[in-house]
Amino acid sequence: MFKTVIFDLDGTLLNTLEDLADCANTLCREKGWKTHSLDEYRYFVGYGMPKFVEKFIPEDKRTAHVLQSTLKEYTELYNLHKEDKTYVYPKIPELFSLMRNKGIKIGVLTNKDHEPSQKVVEHYLPNMADEIRGRIDKIPPKPDPAGLFALMKSLDSTARSTLFVGDSDIDVKTAKNGQLAVCGVLWGYRNKEELINAGADFTASNTEELFEIIMNGNCLLSKKNG
Repeated sequence: MFKTVIFDLDGTLLNTLEDLADCANTLCREKGWKTHSLDEYRYFVGYGMPKFVEKFIPEDKRTAHVLQSTLKEYTELYNLHKEDKTYVYPKIPELFSLMRNKGIKIGVLTNKDHEPSQKVVEHYLPNMADEIRGRIDKIPPKPDPAGLFALMKSLDSTARSTLFVGDSDIDVKTAKNGQLAVCGVLWGYRNKEELINAGADFTASNTEELFEIIMNGNCLLSKKNG
């Protein structure tokens, strides 16, 4: 059994994609820029808000001034509409309850800014996570493992006893950079092929499969590596 499980947020615990995309396309229309499809936005997410905003700005408009002003506008707009269509993925609260009953520590590591991350997790999953860590200035975002190591230290967890769970190649790379086992979830923004190609040790199509991996993944890995 893994004693600690660290989760990504967007695309893993919460489906935030439509609110992110709607706000971005609202700004694009106001500025006369090309809008993007929901599928395109799946690949804009995961690197933090500044990078997300940069990706929907036309390449020939990406000056420092435009990036800064658009990020400010987008943040204000998203804060007003961040709960319009966002929802917790099915059975995540039940999964967390099962984990807590087993004494498993729960962490959340996201490239969203730190303070909003804490607020959104507590809003949708109140009192469920032991530690929540978002993007902090001067600390490199995922897939750099610096934030992961800080979170693991606060949870008093070891690499051997920790599983990372996410929905993208960024999450897989983060786990591998931290020498953790990693499970890719298939209900998020990316697909199984991408997760496997990135090096995911496991994939799960629902929370029941994920819980089985949490409980037995160490044994499965030992057999696989033996």
